[in-house]
Amino acid sequence: MSARPTTHGAAARPRANRDRLLIAGALGAALLFCWGYLLYMVWGMMHMDVGADMLVMPSMTDWREADVLLVFLMWTIMMAAMMLPSSAPMISVYARIARQRLKRRQAFIATFVFVCGYLSVWAGFSLLATLAQWALLEARLVSPMMKSTSSLLSAALLAAAGVYQFTSLKHVCLSKCRSPMSFILTEWRDTHRGAFVMGLRHGLFCVGCCWLLMLLLFVFGVMNVLWIVLLTALVLMEKLLPRARWLDRGIGFAFLVWAAVVAGQALF
Repeated sequence: MSARPTTHGAAARPRANRDRLLIAGALGAALLFCWGYLLYMVWGMMHMDVGADMLVMPSMTDWREADVLLVFLMWTIMMAAMMLPSSAPMISVYARIARQRLKRRQAFIATFVFVCGYLSVWAGFSLLATLAQWALLEARLVSPMMKSTSSLLSAALLAAAGVYQFTSLKHVCLSKCRSPMSFILTEWRDTHRGAFVMGLRHGLFCVGCCWLLMLLLFVFGVMNVLWIVLLTALVLMEKLLPRARWLDRGIGFAFLVWAAVVAGQALF
């Protein structure tokens, strides 16, 4: 892929800086909305006398179609809140390359489409997580407060997340997410459709890295803000520390030990 700059020299730098600020501002606004929504939901769950009347709050039991839709919306916004921070470097590199190859307005649109493609993969994951939560709720394995009621389920999820940290699939997907420039240069596609496909592919690698970490929310509590923040930070560290294999293995070992403790408490 060869860059084809449309402007040159010192005159291009102020415009590039403005473009970066606009993209950073848009990402910041999206994150502010997502985290604000999550905190609003958590507040509603902590104040059920008020939360029961909130339009965005699903029923605690006996879900209907509207409740499934609300939980899907909750998971989708939560995944955006948790994953956009760690994807910011990739989005920034994409925007820079797009600005070199396309006209300014087209570059903004292409970047927006790229992000939409990325988030659509997490929306697909959110749909599956919603259906899993529904099934677990009906089986009484998850409480109406969205937390595992089964020590064996919690141990199984912790063990699966721990083992996955050592797998080659985890490391392949993580290597793609850790190298934004390499991904953009090898995956580049022109046109807005190409931007969406690139976003999809980045999203698939990202889900491949983190899907079991996200399922641990069933263990800690889907609306547990502390663990949402901690898992967000964990994903961010995994992606921003490219040579820290000790981190991946340390996380895996910690989850395996935790799973053994939880299982032991359940069995004895």
